Amino acid sequence: MAGINGDDGEPGFGVYLHWPFCAAKCPYCDFNSHVRHQPVDQARFVAGFLKEIDHMRALSGPRTVTSIFIGGGTPSLMAPETLGAILDGVAKAWHLPDGIEITLEANPSSVEAERFRGYRAAGVNRVSMGVQALNDRELRFLGRLHNVEQALGAIRLARDIFPRMSFDLIYARPGQRADDWERELNQAIDLAADHLSLYQLTIEEGTRFFALHRAGKLVIPDDDHAARLYEITQAVTAARGLPAYEVSNHARPGAESRHNLTYWRYGDYAGIGPGAHGRLETTAGRMATATEKHPETWLEMTETNGHGVIEESPLSPEEQADELLLMGLRVREGVDIARWSALAGKPLDSEREAFLMQLGLIERIGNSRLRATPEGMLLLNRIVAELS
Repeated sequence: MAGINGDDGEPGFGVYLHWPFCAAKCPYCDFNSHVRHQPVDQARFVAGFLKEIDHMRALSGPRTVTSIFIGGGTPSLMAPETLGAILDGVAKAWHLPDGIEITLEANPSSVEAERFRGYRAAGVNRVSMGVQALNDRELRFLGRLHNVEQALGAIRLARDIFPRMSFDLIYARPGQRADDWERELNQAIDLAADHLSLYQLTIEEGTRFFALHRAGKLVIPDDDHAARLYEITQAVTAARGLPAYEVSNHARPGAESRHNLTYWRYGDYAGIGPGAHGRLETTAGRMATATEKHPETWLEMTETNGHGVIEESPLSPEEQADELLLMGLRVREGVDIARWSALAGKPLDSEREAFLMQLGLIERIGNSRLRATPEGMLLLNRIVAELS
């Protein structure tokens, strides 16, 4: 039976909408986000989104949407009317069943009760909050514009207005002790509704943290300590009723992110907006799509060409098999072996499988599925390389 996320176990068809603007660029962030010091012409961007939606509809054909995710950037900087117009465009292009999961990313610093109610009226029924830490000093270190008091207020407001709510935390921060993280994690679970996303701090090229790290001015926990923090995360969330269903995501059973499950099950999704990526089954086969990253350039392309797509690349069965394995091993439900074999054109290598099982990195679920063990979750790239 489906949980509150409406999940029927199938990969599904998702729509991802990327709003690329932020009030400030966080020092750890390598997402396609941009700061603008003048107001964004939201009406003009709505027109661009609607044109690109039509283009994606032409590629995908008629489909039933199983989830919508509005990410960024900071989508909660949008006027509710802007979001409503874009969602109306999605509903005109594809079939939207009643009650499907529609998630909006939000930052506590941009939260207002009136705007949240406007998003709810537009159809959003799940919000994902970028909290990142429950400590004011750590929030300043992470470059966040909110403090703990604002974060707690935003969480309370989200729980009052939306049927479902999740928020993110970043751990393995410089100098973070195991007991400090365990306390913060328990506090987060006390605040959580049904879902938490818990990410280890990683140093990504092109970010301010990357430059500081390279200069020796930013030291993150070593691999052993990071692994210890990961183990604490798994143990505490499982004991508190929010077990991991993916490497970094935890939920009460039935409350998993329906949209993210589409990615991890290697379903189809239309990526719309500046810098969005997609995977679509078309009349020409499965296609990888990507759009222009620079927002104003993307907008001009939509006005000139009817879309901002810069890549529509066919994926070979072998490429699909690799992607299926990489995505599917991230989740506790694992990978459908028959589906992988059909794409790869070969069975799993029994010797390599046995070797990885002997190392305690993978395990079978019955005869039909393969998954990474908790230890294997930390070594997914190695596992995929061995099995591909």
